[in-house]
Amino acid sequence: MKTLVLYAHPRQQHSNVNAAMSKAAQSVDGVSFVDLYARYPRQNIDIDYEQKQLLEHDAVVFQFPLMWYSTPSLLKEWQDLVLEYSFAYGEGGDSLSGKLWINAVTVGAPESAYGSKSHNKYSLAEFLSPLKATANLCHMPYLAPYTLFSSLNLAGSETMKDHAYGYKTMLEALCADKFDIKASQKPDLLFAADIPALINEASS
Repeated sequence: MKTLVLYAHPRQQHSNVNAAMSKAAQSVDGVSFVDLYARYPRQNIDIDYEQKQLLEHDAVVFQFPLMWYSTPSLLKEWQDLVLEYSFAYGEGGDSLSGKLWINAVTVGAPESAYGSKSHNKYSLAEFLSPLKATANLCHMPYLAPYTLFSSLNLAGSETMKDHAYGYKTMLEALCADKFDIKASQKPDLLFAADIPALINEASS
């Protein structure tokens, strides 16, 4: 399974976690890694080129930090322009049907900051629901987001290393068609500890 990783982080120099994840993703055979902020520093998105890339891949991973309960602005711009009517949805818009949608999201706050009784009032899965709705509209199976909380305080930690390793393992399994797609759609969120159980070594 050819996998496209679209990485969007406007302040990469401040994210050790995303740097480790990016390095891990780029080491996986079968992964096409794109740094959107490096490709489009002035946000002049080449719609035709991006659509062509999507057509050439079977799974799309959106790697980003949660910013104001949503994606970074360039990733939202990318979605607004690239996932256009008659290509991704609407009349004749079935080009992405069956391709996997996966969010790989890092969150600065701890997990306890999310939920109905927290100060944020909503769960992370609820904040990400517009992305799930977009995937559904594009007929793309939506996998539970690969998630890391408290990401601001993990530089050099074992948790950060485990998360990056889990990310690499997930991408390797996707590329080798060994990832349990149905099982990975059931939970609200995925963590590094969940990944080994979702790999089917008997697949080819």
